[in-house]
Amino acid sequence: MIKVAVCGAYGKMGKEVCAAVEDAQDMTLAAKIDIQGDGYKTIEEAKKSCNFDVVIDFTQPKSIYENALYCLKNGIKIVVGTTGLKDEEIENLKNLSNEKNTGCLIAPNFSTGAVLMMMFSQIAAKYFDNAEIIELHHNQKKDAPSGTAIKTAQMMAQAKQTFKKGNCPETETIQGSRGGTSYSDIQIHSVRMPGFMASQEVIFGSAGQTFKIRHDSTDRKCYMDGVLLAVRHVAKENDFVYGLDNLMK
Repeated sequence: MIKVAVCGAYGKMGKEVCAAVEDAQDMTLAAKIDIQGDGYKTIEEAKKSCNFDVVIDFTQPKSIYENALYCLKNGIKIVVGTTGLKDEEIENLKNLSNEKNTGCLIAPNFSTGAVLMMMFSQIAAKYFDNAEIIELHHNQKKDAPSGTAIKTAQMMAQAKQTFKKGNCPETETIQGSRGGTSYSDIQIHSVRMPGFMASQEVIFGSAGQTFKIRHDSTDRKCYMDGVLLAVRHVAKENDFVYGLDNLMK
């Protein structure tokens, strides 16, 4: 049995993750960690009282980096579902994971459908010279753009250096109206509004045509298969993985 600790256990995602772990026949929920609720307050506190093989982190952008650093420095395998990590922080965690020979998987999105959207966008990027991303989330999401949008842009950017071929010089009369410029000049537009959970649309264009790839999450249960897939991988391996797409190829 894989002994799992869930960090952020009393949040909306954390509760779903705890239920999924408890339902999995090859896993047991060893610890609930959260600053709220009646569980352990920190990973360090939990580790002193019980044994676990893997930590799943669904906390907040302001705490995830320190949580991951603590785990890797102490030989604790971790699956990171919290978004908001900077590129340099991800690189540092990759180096530490390799140095400590401790498994670490960071996934901007655990929905298999969302991951397929990213993979399909990477394929389409080879055939279009213009592309932009629109991501839409509830208005309680603390980071923008979403980790999914960033990862999608990174994957698409492997195809070419710019996705603004033929664009005229632009002047924003309202600053930010064109969104944020990301990898290979891909514009990312972030919408935050009640009524959304998590959606993303990637728009490609060329002369005479547009092509759209869209994914919508309507229930947090859609992430659970991907979370369990990540836990099973990390429990067996000591590698560093960024993106669930690496397990779905």
